[in-house]
Amino acid sequence: MRTDIALELRSTIEDMLPSNYMEEDVKHVLNQLGSPAVLASGYKDQPMHLIGPRYFDVYHSLLKMILPIAAVISLITMIAQNIIGYNGDEAILNVVLTIIGKGILLIIEVGIQVFFWLTATFAIIERLDKDKEQQPLTASLGKWTADDLENIAYIPKKKAISKFEVFGSLMWTAIWATLYFYADKLLGVYKGDGERLDFVIPALNQDVLLQYWPIIVMIIGLEIAFAIYKLFKEQWTERMAISNTVLQIITTIVFIVILKNPNLMSEAFIEYMTTAFTITKEQFNMWVVGGGISIFIIGAVVNAYDGFKKSKIR
Repeated sequence: MRTDIALELRSTIEDMLPSNYMEEDVKHVLNQLGSPAVLASGYKDQPMHLIGPRYFDVYHSLLKMILPIAAVISLITMIAQNIIGYNGDEAILNVVLTIIGKGILLIIEVGIQVFFWLTATFAIIERLDKDKEQQPLTASLGKWTADDLENIAYIPKKKAISKFEVFGSLMWTAIWATLYFYADKLLGVYKGDGERLDFVIPALNQDVLLQYWPIIVMIIGLEIAFAIYKLFKEQWTERMAISNTVLQIITTIVFIVILKNPNLMSEAFIEYMTTAFTITKEQFNMWVVGGGISIFIIGAVVNAYDGFKKSKIR
C-alpha cells in the first residue's frame, strides 16, 4: 500500500516538473504540494484529527447541552444521598460545607466523564465514516443547504435563555425539593456553643408535608420538564411565557394550601418563637402564613411578568 502511494506521489511530482528541471523547480513543486504530513494524510482512510470539521459543530452543541444536565442530575442525587444519610449527630453547617465540597468535585468529575465519552464517541464516528466530504453537518446530521438559513432566527441577548439560567432553575428545584422532603431535619431552631451547631426543634411537621407528596412530585416534574424545554428553545416565546405563568399559578396555589394547614408548624416551634418574640400564637401564625402567602404571590407575579416581558422583545 505504501509503495503504491509513493509511486503515485512520484508520478504526480514528475508531471508537475518541466522537462529539464533544476533544483529550484523541484522546490517550487514541493512548496505547491505543501506539508508532506498533510499530503500523506490525503491518501489515508483515517483522518489526522480527533474530531474534524464535519462533526465538530454537532459535537460542540451536544457537549454544551449534556454537561449542565448531567451535572444537575448528579448534584441532585448526591444531595439526596447526604440528606438521607444524615443522622443528626453532625452539625448541619458541617453537612452543608461537606455537600458544597463534594458538589464541586462531583461537577469536575462529571464534566471530565461527559467530555471523555462524548469525545470518544465522535472520534469513533469520525473514523467509521468513509465519506471524504468535510463540509460541517447541521444539528439534524444533514448537509447544510440555503434552506437552513430560514431556520436561523436572531435572538436578542435579553430574550435568550442561557445554559446558566437552565442550570439555576434545575438547581433551585433540587434545593427546595430537598428542603421540603427533609424539613424536619433541616428547617427549625439551631443552638450552638461556639464549636458546633445542633438542630434542636423542627419548624414543620413532616407528616403534614408528606400528605401532599403526590402533587409536590408533580410540580417537581413540571419544573424539570420546563427547564429542559427552555434548554431546547433557547429563547423566551409567548407560549413559553404562558406555560411559565400556568406553572407559577399551580405552584402558588399548592403552597398556599399547605401554608394554611393549621397543623403545618410544630407546637414546640410555635411555643419557642412566641416566647422569643413575646407574641401570641395567633399573631405568630398570622405573621408566618400571611408573610409566606405574600412571598409566593409576589414571586409568582414577578416571575410571570418577567417571562412575558422577555417574550415580547424583538
